[in-house]
Amino acid sequence: MPARKAATPMRFGLIGCGRISQTHLQALEVLKDLCRLEAVVDTREEAATSVANQYGCKAYTDYRRLLDGDQVDVVIVSTPPNTHAEIATYFLENKKPVLCEKPLATSVDDARRMVDAAAENNVLLMMASKYRYVADTIKAKGIVESGILGEIILFENVFCGKVDMRDRWNASKEVGGGGVIVDNGCHSVDIARFLLGPIEKVQAAEGKRVQKLPVEDTARIHFRTKSDAMGMVDLSWSIQKERDAYIEIFGTEGVLSIGWQCSKYRQSEKMNWVTFGKGYNKVEAFSSQIRNFVQSVRGKEMPLITAEDALESVKVIDAAYRSVAMNTWVDVG
Repeated sequence: MPARKAATPMRFGLIGCGRISQTHLQALEVLKDLCRLEAVVDTREEAATSVANQYGCKAYTDYRRLLDGDQVDVVIVSTPPNTHAEIATYFLENKKPVLCEKPLATSVDDARRMVDAAAENNVLLMMASKYRYVADTIKAKGIVESGILGEIILFENVFCGKVDMRDRWNASKEVGGGGVIVDNGCHSVDIARFLLGPIEKVQAAEGKRVQKLPVEDTARIHFRTKSDAMGMVDLSWSIQKERDAYIEIFGTEGVLSIGWQCSKYRQSEKMNWVTFGKGYNKVEAFSSQIRNFVQSVRGKEMPLITAEDALESVKVIDAAYRSVAMNTWVDVG
């Protein structure tokens, strides 16, 4: 029987050559059998040219140039969040699948416009949310759903680390949509929703602005899920709150932790912890994410995060900011 011919690599256009694009580029290199980088785009000509020279592809300063001729099958949008809706919608309306960096958009209305464009044109839109693609997170979901931890009562997450944000676009409300709540918190919300289901209510508070930024640099979010589990998320660019585990889940029959170096769980009646994962690997997570995107475009897999799923995370972040302003619990709607 003749050997099955390998699929032609999917042709990628990468829009945005900033910090996060570097990991996308590494992941595309890992997945050379599935992906081929055809062109990169950045409004800074020197940034686009530098990446293009390194990876042997074309460079543009206008994302519309990617549709000159038949040169790309799909695009990754890794530009600042306030540009996501405009760029992603352009490609969706031209029938090109889009993998868009988090957050999907800086407003619920923009996110909904992107989701509608994908649906109307029958084309895939996925949000890049790396922690959902960490192998340990996927295994943790199976453990939670197996019921061995009992009823889930409490979720805790810490994403706190000292980073000077004074000269970064993430600290601009106009560009990033807010501060640490949207920048780090969108990861927290996505993981919580992936593991525990829909979030229905949110209460958030801003901490002291240590870096004197125009946006919040420290915050705490409390939430309640549809299943009545409670959650607490600590976020900061200005304190070093070190934890071996960045996620802890407490159930009536056990506890589970997802860590930077290893992940484990323990049932209440047992003394020993069971290790189920080796921790966080950024390039592996990005590679898994792009692989799922490619296979979803080809109809061979289901996307681990759908467009509608990404929209729900934007709604939770919006509720968190409304809660900060109102100083009360807010319904996610």
